[in-house]
Amino acid sequence: MNQTIEIIITADGQTRIETKGFTGSDCRTASRFLEQALGQTASEQLKPEFYLSASEEEHVQEGL
Repeated sequence: MNQTIEIIITADGQTRIETKGFTGSDCRTASRFLEQALGQTASEQLKPEFYLSASEEEHVQEGL
């Protein structure tokens, strides 16, 4: 799966960073520079993929 980082900016100026295709804490590592550039983090919502290891992700993609 491709790894992407989306930055969503709402009409009232709030920003949200959404990562896709990452497993474990790789998403935090990849998006850290954006979080620092955008300022204070108000909240964090972790996806199920955060709790998977890379090998578990491969099995999920293979349908095992």
